[in-house]
Amino acid sequence: MFDLSFYRGKRVFVTGHTGFKGSWLCKMLANQGAVVTGYSKEPPTDPSLFDIAGIKQDITSVIGDIRDFISLKKAFDAAQPEIVLHLAAQPIVRDSYKDPVYTYETNVMGTVHILECVRQSNCVRSVLNVTTDKVYLNKEWAWGYRENEELDGFDPYSNSKSCSELVTHSYKNSFFADGRVAISTARAGNVIGGGDFANERIIPDCVRAAIKKEDIIVRNPYSTRPYQHVLEPLYAYLMIAAKQYEDGRFAGYYNVGPDDVDCFQTGALVDLFVSKWGEGLKWFDRSDNGPHEANFLKLDCSKLKTTFDWKPRWNLNEAIEMVVDWSKCWISGGDVRACMDRQIEMFLNQ
Repeated sequence: MFDLSFYRGKRVFVTGHTGFKGSWLCKMLANQGAVVTGYSKEPPTDPSLFDIAGIKQDITSVIGDIRDFISLKKAFDAAQPEIVLHLAAQPIVRDSYKDPVYTYETNVMGTVHILECVRQSNCVRSVLNVTTDKVYLNKEWAWGYRENEELDGFDPYSNSKSCSELVTHSYKNSFFADGRVAISTARAGNVIGGGDFANERIIPDCVRAAIKKEDIIVRNPYSTRPYQHVLEPLYAYLMIAAKQYEDGRFAGYYNVGPDDVDCFQTGALVDLFVSKWGEGLKWFDRSDNGPHEANFLKLDCSKLKTTFDWKPRWNLNEAIEMVVDWSKCWISGGDVRACMDRQIEMFLNQ
């Protein structure tokens, strides 16, 4: 398997570093001795993993808006990165219905801005744009989507990420066809993990209810999603970015998701959480007649598996155990940085 020590001493620019995934990613990179610069708005939640885990002490953190090209370019030029990992996004489906303009500005023009920084630089060798499994035209069929399927997300979030993919394809063909910069996109399924405090997400809703000793409200218990622990896609992102850094022939478009056995209905996922948390926790089904969201969605990750001999390390049972472990550590006032380090080490040594 790929050794993350590749990143020791590498200059890495991470957008969206103050978010849930960005915070875990920065911790992984810092633990390996990478020289990380993060560019993002202030943490999107309160509390936030970025603040709780003290991620700022591990990296150079620049607070700025991905929509502000001048500010982004200044931070980018100061960092002189070799590798760019683009995570900055408005990531919530329901929020995209409330503010579609902001969602498109962030997810589409944000991608244009970071790729324009790369185009105007001479230091970058590898770029990875992180999108989502929701970029595909969802036909609600029973098999997983492959990388050559049609892109056309339904809601503003999913569609804006489809547009981000197309922007990446255009820049790749128009400005980097000479191979001087290797560029890929990674389409990941739903992620769970300790320190996710986002609104409108099922596992954070479960943790909030557990803390308050309230029943969990589940809006769509029969919707099926590819759930995976956050370390799964982050490891894959780092692997793709490193492999294409060394050999541009690895650049492409990759699905990153769990095996079929971990494509769970939401109700079954909550059942698993309740069993791991204990304390008499219960849930009930209450639809709020919210906006359209896909009912069935999963990915075919054969390309990632065959190209890099990759496979998921933690099944959903283990992933939920890690969520509960981190959450109870935080609630009890424990050392969450040490908990993150322990979980990262366990994952890498699986």
